[in-house]
Amino acid sequence: MEFCPDCGGMMLPFEEVIIEEDNKEDDKSVEENEDEAEKITKKYLKCNSCGYKKDLSEEVKEEYSVEKKVETTETVIMRGDESGMKSTVREICPKCGHDRASYELLQTRSADEAPTRFFTCEKCGHKWRGYD
Repeated sequence: MEFCPDCGGMMLPFEEVIIEEDNKEDDKSVEENEDEAEKITKKYLKCNSCGYKKDLSEEVKEEYSVEKKVETTETVIMRGDESGMKSTVREICPKCGHDRASYELLQTRSADEAPTRFFTCEKCGHKWRGYD
């Protein structure tokens, strides 16, 4: 494993196919020229953070290969709003007087202070803060 000399990110192996065209015979169609063109596979290491590229020498090209391309996936899934998983408590809504509200805790101040509780009325949808 190698790391980028510019930013310290991990260098990953990449392959690029380069097509070199031979323009000696201009009277051929574009499709015929592409079929006869020489395809060269260039292997290099590339930093995903800053884009730095390092060409690989012939001796180590076989050491670096991509077995399978991994697609990125979402790692954090927020499910509180859409799946009805919010906590419900007895709290009187200041707008309509209903006695049930859902809440969520958010750290709005510094880490050494208590989080702020945000209530949402289940009847009218009014939102307000609750301080402990």
